[in-house]
Parts: sequence; structure tokens; C-alpha cells
Amino acid sequence: MLTRHPHTRPHLRPRPALLAGLLAGLLVQLAASSAPAEEHWQDLHEAVREERIVALPSLLDWLEARFEGQVLEVELERDDGRLTYEIEMLGPQGQKVEFEFDAESGELIGMEGVRIDAMRRKETP
Repeated sequence: MLTRHPHTRPHLRPRPALLAGLLAGLLVQLAASSAPAEEHWQDLHEAVREERIVALPSLLDWLEARFEGQVLEVELERDDGRLTYEIEMLGPQGQKVEFEFDAESGELIGMEGVRIDAMRRKETP
């Protein structure tokens, strides 16, 4: 279960589409393995708790501070041995942009989409 800090803004609350996207990404990862699904969920929670991977709310806070838009979908995937979060956002002009983060470091490793600069907030922390 994702925990929320009291200061988290209401628009960052987990939404059904967001949770469905995260679940879809996890199911893709689970389908590629022979271990039971319960073990994967436990491993994921343990990795976040032990800070081996970055908790999703941290990345959502980072995005919200720097970009305008609404989160549409989140996936957690393993690509070439690297665990990544892919977060798709809908911008104020209707543009869709996908942000890719390294799940272990939290580093932004890629962005794809159109009119990304139009989503940037004027002042960043």
C-alpha cells in the first residue's frame, strides 16, 4: 500500500487508472517469471522499505514540482536488467508525455512526447 504524507496535494492521490497502470506493469514483470505473484509483491515492498528502489510517491512529488499535468499511467518494468518506472502524464495542452526513471536511483533517464517544454513549471525548486 502506498503511504501518503499529510502535505501531499489531493491531485496526487492514487487514482484507479494510476493504480491499474502500475498493476499492469507489475503483471508484465510477473508473467516473465516462474515465481508466485505473492513473492513478487513482497519483494517489491521489501525493496522500497529497504530503499533499494525509490518509492513511487517521491517520483510523483518530483514531477509535480517541475511539470504541469495529470498522471495517467505508471508502469514498473525491467528492461535489459534495469528496473524502471514509466510515468505517463497528460499536459495542459492535451499532450501526452512519458517520463522514465531508474527505479534504484530515482534518476530521470528519459522523456518522450511533444511540447514537453510547455509542461515545465516556470519556477523549479
